[in-house]
Amino acid sequence: MKKLGAILSLLLIIALVYYSFYGLTPHYNEDETTPATEFSVDRALQPLSEISKKPHYLGSEGHEEVREFLISELRKLGLDPHIQKGFSINPESKTLNKPINIVGRIKGSGEGKALLLLSHYDSALVPSYGTSDAGSGLVTILESLRAYLASGEQPKNDIIILFSDAEEIGLDGAKLFVNEHPWAKNVGLVLNFEARGTSGPSNMILETNGGNSNLVKEFIKANPDFPVASSLMYSVYKMLPNDTDSTVFREDGDIDSFFFAFIDNHFNYHTANDNMYHLDWNSLAHQGSYLLPLMHYFGNADLSKLKSKTDDVYVNLPLVKMISYPFSWILPMLILATFLFLFLIFYGLHKRKLNGKKMALGFVPFLLSLIVCGIVGLFGWKLIIALYPQYTEIQQGFTYNGHWYIAFFVFLSLAITFAFYKKFTQKFNEPSFYVAPLLFWLLINIAVFIILKGAAFFIIPVFFGLLSFFVMLRQERPNILAMTLLAVPAIFIFAPLIQFFPVGLGLKMLVISCVFTVLLFVLLWPVFGYYKMKGLLSVLFLLLAVFFFIKAHSKSDFSDERRKPNSLVYYKDADANKTYWLTYDKDIDEWTQQYLGEKPQDAAEILDAASYNKYGTNFSYAAEAPEKNIANFEIILEEDTLIENLRSVKFIIVPQRRVNKIDLYSEGNTSFKSLEFNGETMPISEVSNDYRGTKNSALINYYVSENDSLKVKFSVEENTSVSFKVMEYSFDLMTNPQFEIAKRPDYTMPKPFVITDAVAVKRTFSIDSLKRKIADTVKINPQIILNDK
Repeated sequence: MKKLGAILSLLLIIALVYYSFYGLTPHYNEDETTPATEFSVDRALQPLSEISKKPHYLGSEGHEEVREFLISELRKLGLDPHIQKGFSINPESKTLNKPINIVGRIKGSGEGKALLLLSHYDSALVPSYGTSDAGSGLVTILESLRAYLASGEQPKNDIIILFSDAEEIGLDGAKLFVNEHPWAKNVGLVLNFEARGTSGPSNMILETNGGNSNLVKEFIKANPDFPVASSLMYSVYKMLPNDTDSTVFREDGDIDSFFFAFIDNHFNYHTANDNMYHLDWNSLAHQGSYLLPLMHYFGNADLSKLKSKTDDVYVNLPLVKMISYPFSWILPMLILATFLFLFLIFYGLHKRKLNGKKMALGFVPFLLSLIVCGIVGLFGWKLIIALYPQYTEIQQGFTYNGHWYIAFFVFLSLAITFAFYKKFTQKFNEPSFYVAPLLFWLLINIAVFIILKGAAFFIIPVFFGLLSFFVMLRQERPNILAMTLLAVPAIFIFAPLIQFFPVGLGLKMLVISCVFTVLLFVLLWPVFGYYKMKGLLSVLFLLLAVFFFIKAHSKSDFSDERRKPNSLVYYKDADANKTYWLTYDKDIDEWTQQYLGEKPQDAAEILDAASYNKYGTNFSYAAEAPEKNIANFEIILEEDTLIENLRSVKFIIVPQRRVNKIDLYSEGNTSFKSLEFNGETMPISEVSNDYRGTKNSALINYYVSENDSLKVKFSVEENTSVSFKVMEYSFDLMTNPQFEIAKRPDYTMPKPFVITDAVAVKRTFSIDSLKRKIADTVKINPQIILNDK
């Protein structure tokens, strides 16, 4: 019977772990008929297929087509959308562009604050189809609007729809709306839908400048069916090199947001694999399960009362959905847990169920497991990278076989932990060996209270652990199934976190998965401690670890399904009149080798640095390229005046070909007194060369649309000589008739997060040299005004 109980408890734990993941999201059923007043995945997929037909980054042909399609879809719903257009500058990202936002409105019956539904319609700059990011957000809003209007309900609050532009460039469409659209002043709450992968549960994250208490309480009252949210998530989100449009609403408008995004299969993020084939329809269903109930609730709620000065701890749990409590409870709960822990130790010693020597011995397998598994996680992934250097080509940090590696490290950690506890534990001393884990978990919660209060819900499984500890002290052989049920909160809270950290932060965080596996194991000691099969389980988990490593190895290569990111840029140095092929790749494949050869030179010998990109990736290799007739941009000097000891200069960079991006750099350490680009002022005090942890030394990164020129105005001290470097990019290498670039093999795709498949021209000039050139030509150009006084 004891063996049967142990086997049943193990099967129950496996089932609970499975449900802790399975129960997070709704599950799509293609045969299900959905009423008109409910969100339908099938109906949402129809407009999504139109949005995903081609890449639609700002300035592309597909960008305009998607915009026109979205406007027509809103009109079909009975709305009267309009566009908001204008130059927008972001001092942090140093981006300048001309977003074209799509804005619509459902008029409410009251006069309260408005609810804003938000997603962006531009795709990433590489040839990404933008199905998940953020086509899924667009159709979540469209389909939810359709279902909401079908219900016949009129909201009390206005419901504003904003399909923002240029989010992928610098959140510039949101910036334009918040700072310049008259409707922005009345927005009380934003519901923003995004994606950072192509699958997984959609996480709810708060964006607020103040306390979250009222927002959390109102979210719980709205009662979405599958909430996935915790106060820890926003803390982790802030660690990532990412912002969203919600960040702009919070920073520029002090407007709170609920931000929803699924983040699994991160390797597809911003790539050509962000398409209809790779989108998980359960993730789309999850987005819809949020929006419709939130629209019904917040469409009638008082949005002026969402601000709060206090914070809540909150976490989702199966069946109860979400629980929350104030930060003010954290310390009392910690004190209570500490008091109960000390009481139970004195109680156990008094009842002779605890032994000082055995309690001390209990630290040995615990600390050995924690240290060894931590080392395995920390250095194991570095060893894997050394064995499989091709993984470094995937800049997202999560490989195609990443889930198999998570399974490998988790089962290896379980094998190690079971082995250590098999070695050191003795029968009838199970309670004594539970002291070390409980003490460590209390120390974790003390650290959480001091450093990371958002994770304070970690104390909840500790209380259940203390209850299990009490049962162990009262009974010689507790009912193992009952002890398993007391471990349910620990499994539901911590099992998903074991996967969440490497999925959200990259496989370099496998060390956290290993450590959390040990910490969850020891929290379940009231179950595992009574297993006689610890050695057998250690061997079994080791075999499973080997199986998952072999599985990961079998999927370590690139294929049509797991495509290798690669890159190629044609680069012209107009100053030296030299041309080169450039790549960001460290692993030269058969396609890039056609242009770079077998022994390309170090790209650092050719140019200083690449254009700013998210991960700070620089060009790796270069090779000489045939010279092509690439038209140089023109520079028109409009003004050079001296006023009150300040030299004021205006000039225009006019492309002579269709370009997508112009980067302007200052040569030397020029101290500008003012900077202005296309009529938008760049606040000098806010300019930094560091953005999201990556260096960006440009003065401006201008993303061109509608064939606009770059108009520059600046002022410097008198007698200051000013020189500039310009990098001009067109994203047409694959279609430019001057080049005959071979089609990529099916197992490759353009590398994300960098400028690739582009024709780049570099040219430097000084203002003084422009003036000398004008004087030497002895020609009068009516566009040039030189007032050098």
